Amino acid sequence: MTSSRRDFLRTSAVLAGAVPLLGAAACSTTDPEKERSGGGTLERAKKQGYIQVGYANEAPYGFTTSDGKLTGEAPELAKVIFKELGINEVRGVQVEFGGLIAGVQARRFDAIAAGMFINPERCGQIAFADPEYIAKTAFMVPKGNPKGLKTFDDAIKQKVKVGVMNGAAEADYAAKLGVSKGNIKGFPDPPGAYDGLKAGRCDCIALTRISLVDLLSKHKSDPFEVTPAFDVVIEGKEQSGAGGFGFRKADTDLVQAFNGELAKLKSSGRLLEILKPFGFSQAEMPGNRTAAEFCKA
Repeated sequence: MTSSRRDFLRTSAVLAGAVPLLGAAACSTTDPEKERSGGGTLERAKKQGYIQVGYANEAPYGFTTSDGKLTGEAPELAKVIFKELGINEVRGVQVEFGGLIAGVQARRFDAIAAGMFINPERCGQIAFADPEYIAKTAFMVPKGNPKGLKTFDDAIKQKVKVGVMNGAAEADYAAKLGVSKGNIKGFPDPPGAYDGLKAGRCDCIALTRISLVDLLSKHKSDPFEVTPAFDVVIEGKEQSGAGGFGFRKADTDLVQAFNGELAKLKSSGRLLEILKPFGFSQAEMPGNRTAAEFCKA
């Protein structure tokens, strides 16, 4: 998971080069009047039989396999929901994470399927569906968790060195909760943090549980484990990220229809079934929380 996803302050700026998947062309422009009323995209997608989604080729959220298949938690969820809405095919357009918002605004694709965190600044640019997951923090530790690390309080008491990604939320959490500056070890990305843990430059890695599970899946034979997810509370406010689909603000009917189908998947338990192959667990299920909650400043 990159810091661009998880840094709550950073938003997309310039559209990066888009790479269509499965031969998909750029979206045709819908009727301007229908766009303003929120009816154009859903109607067009139903008529043409497919919808295009932007993704950042980032596991486990949205990525392509070695044989070119679009998959990940968001694309697989998209396939289920859009099929229920009468749209049988989901086509992907690969864009750098920082270009996703600009891409959907420019109608290069119709929705962002990349597990993007919902935050007030982004909500000012696009409309979000309700979250499909809530990302909580966990630690990667040596097998057996010899220092008994369950929360940042334990890390402080044990005076351990906490590995974090530069610019990521956990670096801020650790500092605000009282981990000493000298015990916060920054790394450029998750693989770098993993190498640091393996080399003993840190005693644990703090990231979202989803990121750590995905990271560990690439090193199954190594003697590490991921702790259960835990709540981080700073000044009385829970610190967790909610991932959701992004849409153009005009597409109110599409967002409402998407939310309706998502709610059915949540209530039936099927949402977890769809996301579980990508490392998600009951701990990440969002319950009845809404995008509006995370759009508040």
